[in-house]
Amino acid sequence: MTQAPQHVFVDDRLAWWAEQTPDAEAMTYLSRSWSWAEWNDRVRRAAGGLQGLGIGRGGVVAFLDKNHPACVEVSYAAASLGAANAIVNWRSAGDEVDFAVNDSGATVLFVGEELMPTIEAIKDRLTNVERIIVVTPEGTDGDEYEAWLAEQKPVDRGTDVSTDDVCLIMYSSGTTGRPKGIMLTQAAMVAHTINAHDGWGFEPGDKSMVAMPLFHVGGSSYVMFGIHDGIPSVMTRDPDGASLAGAILAGANRTFLVPAVLAQVLQAGPDAVKLFGALKTYTYGAAPMPPPLLRAAMAAWPDTDFIQVYGLTEVAGVATHLMPEHHRDAEHPERLLSAGIPIPGVEVRIVNPATQDDVAVGEEGEIWLRTPQLMKGFLNRPEETAKAIVDGGWFRTGDIGKVDEGGFVYVHDRIKDMIISGGENIYSPEVERVLAEHPAVLEVAVIGVPDDRWGEAVKAVVALKPEMSASEQELIDFARERLAHFKAPRTVDVLDLLPRNPSGKILKRELRRPHWESRDSAIV
Repeated sequence: MTQAPQHVFVDDRLAWWAEQTPDAEAMTYLSRSWSWAEWNDRVRRAAGGLQGLGIGRGGVVAFLDKNHPACVEVSYAAASLGAANAIVNWRSAGDEVDFAVNDSGATVLFVGEELMPTIEAIKDRLTNVERIIVVTPEGTDGDEYEAWLAEQKPVDRGTDVSTDDVCLIMYSSGTTGRPKGIMLTQAAMVAHTINAHDGWGFEPGDKSMVAMPLFHVGGSSYVMFGIHDGIPSVMTRDPDGASLAGAILAGANRTFLVPAVLAQVLQAGPDAVKLFGALKTYTYGAAPMPPPLLRAAMAAWPDTDFIQVYGLTEVAGVATHLMPEHHRDAEHPERLLSAGIPIPGVEVRIVNPATQDDVAVGEEGEIWLRTPQLMKGFLNRPEETAKAIVDGGWFRTGDIGKVDEGGFVYVHDRIKDMIISGGENIYSPEVERVLAEHPAVLEVAVIGVPDDRWGEAVKAVVALKPEMSASEQELIDFARERLAHFKAPRTVDVLDLLPRNPSGKILKRELRRPHWESRDSAIV
């Protein structure tokens, strides 16, 4: 086989494998499977369909559904026109969906059939959306997306398309408590695919399991790995135990998942543990990994290569990795608490956030990154972009950490107050904004506390107004009615007063300390 050409545009490799191995398996999903030629044809037809709906360079479409290959098809089709796909978290509440779709400026919206009730409730507020196309999981008779696709004429990539065009908009919480759209270009996504692939790769006969949600950068970036290498992917609709087991039984042996899945598998009994032993590579990240859980997993699967990754949506995914040999390095067990070393193409600085001077090796500071994977910026937020990307193209992560003498990066804290639970990013001001609306709440602070299953769990600490009362469950239910359930607190503590510093700022460090001080890796 001729060597694959340089990967330049997002859809390069899909077209290449369609030409070189047209009949080989490319993607399996539920009961359906597509060859490379079939899948590329679907993307080309989707591009024709989007073009017919007025989508061109600089345009935006949005996708709201659980995992579905159609989301990847739409992303690749939009990219080939110089447009972007804004992938919305399907777990979001109606108001959150409303905000993301309107903020993105999407004029075409693809929606999973089971999520249409959410859209029907807010349809009159989606003022930019000109066409809604419904997608079903199995693509059976009556599937609007499949019917739309079948009617289209294939369209190739536009000659005016640039690698600097935004191809994905991923929503992440912002400093105001509202989500902000992170604009990722074709160049950034391709650079990530190549750089984050360093040190491990697919071999003939391998299959990639795509189980992370596509609205998460860990899903939409990871799916590109199999496409880049021409290896079949098996996509699960949900990351539940039965779906993951089904993918492994279908031959999937490489994957990226959040640590919480490890806990579920280890608790599921010997049959599940044996089945997951078929994985050659288990890459994990997007949430803290409790050290006891990692040690138990490594003991259960001695032949599996474990890779930890640390990164952010703003750099298209992975920035550092802890490779298999580092996991099982008996001479440096402390490195299991690290996030590994920078991947190729990523530079790391540790900076004093107050002075913006580099600190000495081994000292803590803010983690700064510079990489071709960097986002173009925050959509509609130039001031936020200017704060995050400083002179020289350095991105301020908002994370506190250090680099040791061996070049290993340790992440200790998060300036941004982000809580990561089961791979989901939860920004505390967003939750605080909602709980503060409860009539009995005087003040509130939201923190992340350790959770052996999810890495972190959301906890609210509140002070109530004089002569008013509210139970823990009442406050949890209040939040769940207004937020996606994963953002709502699982527990609530009521204090007479919240601790503050002399300037009046709530001391979240003091609230976290009792929960984290006995942990090997503390976020305090």
